[in-house]
Amino acid sequence: MFDRIAPRYDLLNRIVSGGLDQRWRRRAIAELARAQRGPRLDLCAGTLDLSAMLVEASPSERVVAVDITEAMMERGRSKAPTVETVVADACQLPFEDATFGAAVCGFGVRNVSSPESFAHEALRVLAPRGMLVVLEAFRPARALPALLHRTYMRRAFPALGAIATRDRTAYDYFVASVGAFLTRRELEELLVKVGFCAVRGYDLTFGMAGVVIAEKRPA
Repeated sequence: MFDRIAPRYDLLNRIVSGGLDQRWRRRAIAELARAQRGPRLDLCAGTLDLSAMLVEASPSERVVAVDITEAMMERGRSKAPTVETVVADACQLPFEDATFGAAVCGFGVRNVSSPESFAHEALRVLAPRGMLVVLEAFRPARALPALLHRTYMRRAFPALGAIATRDRTAYDYFVASVGAFLTRRELEELLVKVGFCAVRGYDLTFGMAGVVIAEKRPA
């Protein structure tokens, strides 16, 4: 599915978020300003939007992008030509322990086979005091955001998704994946469970998206 929609993936993101997705990405990258020195890792990198922002924010650091779909990263190559791209499963990363000073994942945890395995792998490849930032379309927990979300998903999103992707399967998957995913607080609890510390988060745009920040304990 992601191979099929790669040519129109950026357009899908812009349309369904009302153009807010890039602003949300910049918020996520801004959280890494306090991260320690060291290589940066973009997990579930897609078309490299966050990778390009990582290069801009940390020009002296090595940036590595990982995605299971090579076509997605190739589609975004022009945005971040200096980024190293690795085709791999975010739940089975091909890196040594304690390799990266910081990691970010934008709208990708929802697509992995196991959020817990994802969290364990992110923790493993981060250096002590390393920082993980997750930007995601979480399942809304509060009543009003949940109502707005359901209304948007049932009425506006199908039409917008059809225009953007011309692929009914793709936007049906998106709707189902958000509805079945964790809330922001549930992901925070999961990160604490696997061993992260200083876990915190906040909602963006009335809960349409959210950011979670976590740190690896000192050695």
